[in-house]
Amino acid sequence: MKFTPSGGQTTPGPIDWFTGSVHIDGIRNPDDQSAVGCAHVRFTPGARTAWHTHPRGQTLYITDGIGYVAHRGGPVQEVRPGDVVYIEPNEEHWHGATPDRFMAHVAIQEADENGEVVIWLDHVTDTEYRS
Repeated sequence: MKFTPSGGQTTPGPIDWFTGSVHIDGIRNPDDQSAVGCAHVRFTPGARTAWHTHPRGQTLYITDGIGYVAHRGGPVQEVRPGDVVYIEPNEEHWHGATPDRFMAHVAIQEADENGEVVIWLDHVTDTEYRS
């Protein structure tokens, strides 16, 4: 058993990956014991990811607030605490907070054989966010 005490640092979400203010608390990174990585991600109102994919898919567990999730070409869907969203491998998608509420989720994904967990794409436009 490996125990990691709390007290790790919250890091800001990189501007290449996010629009708005996003805060990330890492939970675990893939390593030689497990390919699973996960993080607790908090979005301020209006903040969101860029379009991205995960080679082995992703599971989101919404922990707080109200948010949005969408896949390329599909409708924007509202998500709330307790909702679970599974994103298929290589499915282009984004997720974030609504314009007037915070949203937080635990993001769980698995690294592929090259160690990749995410491929970042273009930023979500305001029009895409509002649709």
